Amino acid sequence: MILAPSILSADLAHLADELERVERGGAGLIHVDVMDGHFVPNLALGPSIVAAARRSSRLPIDVHLMIENAERYLAPFADAGADWISVHVEAQVHLERTIAAIKDRGLKAGAVLNPATPLQALDEILSELDYVLIMSVNPGYGGQRFLPGSLDKLRRLRGQVKERGLATQLEVDGGVDLHNVRQLVEAGADVLVAGTAVFGKGAAEAATRQLIEAAR
Repeated sequence: MILAPSILSADLAHLADELERVERGGAGLIHVDVMDGHFVPNLALGPSIVAAARRSSRLPIDVHLMIENAERYLAPFADAGADWISVHVEAQVHLERTIAAIKDRGLKAGAVLNPATPLQALDEILSELDYVLIMSVNPGYGGQRFLPGSLDKLRRLRGQVKERGLATQLEVDGGVDLHNVRQLVEAGADVLVAGTAVFGKGAAEAATRQLIEAAR
């Protein structure tokens, strides 16, 4: 399991210190949530934050674009240092084209499903994806409660990936904490995004380590 701390919950005034702490704690990715105030009801982060994270950490950077017209903004995020970029199925008119554009830049390409979006939305694109991000809260704000129905959705998607012989990684974002990390890994998660559970207690290194140990 790879733990990906979400810097949406970090102290951005001390970003380098925060990233150093989670790296010491065993994090394997840095997750950056990008919001446009249209697709989701919030505004957050941008290429400059990705660039700052890139300067401050050796870990790969996972950029989650919760925005409309994501294909227009791939270049700024790629140039800023993104290693993974995911886009929402619900916000992409030409999803295959956007996924191909991400991969053409040599980055890992992912598709994101909101809680109410069925797995069938991925039927024609799953084999092209490096990863799928399952939202276990409705996107837009940190600190929300985990939606328990996400576990069954994750299990079913893991079954589809296995049945089709794919190497697609499965990522979960939203409400991840010490109480559910083990269940999520058992259900098939490869990557877990955690924000408040890492940065909300004032001891990011210890919290990162505890989450990883709980998942094991």
